[in-house]
Amino acid sequence: MNNNNNNPDLGKQANLKETLAIISILIFSICVAVFLFRDNPTGGPIQLSLTFTAFIGILLGFKNGVSWKEIERSISDSVGIATTAIFILFCVGALIGTWILSGTVPSMIYYGLHFLSPAIFFPTACLLCAFVSISIGSSWTTMATVGLALIGISSVLGLSIPITVGAVVSGSYFGDKMSPLSDTTNLSPAVAGSELFAHIRHMAWVSIPSFIISLVLYTVIGLSMSTTATSAIELDVFTEALQGRFDIGLHLLIPLLILLYMAFKRIPALPTIFTGALVGALFALIFQNHVILDFANDTGSSQVMALTKGVAKVMFDGYTANTGVAEIDKLLNRGGMSSMTQTVWLILSAMLMAGVFSSIGIFETIATALIRITKNTGSLIMVTLSNCFLMNLIAAEQYISIIVPGQIWNKEYKRRGLAAVNLSRCLEDAGTLTSPLVPWSTCGAYIYGVLGLTSFAYIPFCFFNIINPIISAIYGYTGFTIVSEEELLTNSA
Repeated sequence: MNNNNNNPDLGKQANLKETLAIISILIFSICVAVFLFRDNPTGGPIQLSLTFTAFIGILLGFKNGVSWKEIERSISDSVGIATTAIFILFCVGALIGTWILSGTVPSMIYYGLHFLSPAIFFPTACLLCAFVSISIGSSWTTMATVGLALIGISSVLGLSIPITVGAVVSGSYFGDKMSPLSDTTNLSPAVAGSELFAHIRHMAWVSIPSFIISLVLYTVIGLSMSTTATSAIELDVFTEALQGRFDIGLHLLIPLLILLYMAFKRIPALPTIFTGALVGALFALIFQNHVILDFANDTGSSQVMALTKGVAKVMFDGYTANTGVAEIDKLLNRGGMSSMTQTVWLILSAMLMAGVFSSIGIFETIATALIRITKNTGSLIMVTLSNCFLMNLIAAEQYISIIVPGQIWNKEYKRRGLAAVNLSRCLEDAGTLTSPLVPWSTCGAYIYGVLGLTSFAYIPFCFFNIINPIISAIYGYTGFTIVSEEELLTNSA
């Protein structure tokens, strides 16, 4: 917020002590929520912590002369940023429901159980998600489709779900980060003032070593872990349960191919995912009539009405399995728009807090304080990375975590003669990659809604998302791959 003496709604910006105090309140309240409700902290406790911190921010704003009108406007703007993400979540819920009903997800799990080896499952999952994500430029779409199936396969094989989610997130974000089709990969150079493919080449120096180290770690973990459900007899029970409930076939993977094609053609996520949900519904009507009728459980209506009711119900309320195998039922009992309401609540609470923080000048105060401690190139890179992560913590949206630090640091990089690719790389290394590590960010909330696990459980296993910013900081202090504006112009000449 830029204070303007001509605007009576804008009061005094929060000072550094007030800013540190309110951030301390945020951290303390979240720690209390996690401690008291460790089984499900994102089921309401963290939402309460975020809302409570926002209320403290409102009181601080009143103290500093900020009007309610200005605070309300800022909240509205902040929530508006997350509107598309919220509707994408609802559409993903519908997609998960129809893809289970159509046999698409069961078929993906069925074939995965036959072809994926438990010993190398984690690195394979990471590579598969990276390939899909780099092809379509969307980590969210990758996680909601391929990632969801991999979670199911992992569950049946008796492998660790948190590690699997970590591998899925790592692969999805590597592909998203390195794809020229990705929103954030285009946004970062646009904000920093660098060229897209120069930005991608510069990121490769950090991303490729980070990804290789991650794959090695997933391989070592996979080879050292024992599984609890890998015998041929047990796998036969699971695959027979799937076949007994659904018609399984390669043709049921067509909805996945259609969705990936639409994403590759850069059709926006919202219409792409909802189209995927409708295609899933169509395939369910064509190939899984008996499943729909059994699910609808409406013997008093005509077959057409019962089919319509079953498809509508699975889109808004998800699928309920009854295969006779408890593990399979638990795996397939999910989806529906209603399943995303808790996640949407988390996003709205985070956006409420971010809007209040913006109105009272928290972001600007943090930026001003950080600029003062950048003494050399290494500290500049480190502070830029920290700024992006901090923005994810308090603004809860990766686009803000790219745009705001990009605007803050753009002139400083130019003043020091550093090429813009250094800044754009930092924005991705920390702005994009740390977002899924924050449970109340739009990305963390999305992963919770789609894959059913909070960031607290999978953070230790998101190796790529953790290692990449660390290597980026090391490069900053050593000067390795840090390019001056003059060097960049010479090399491109």
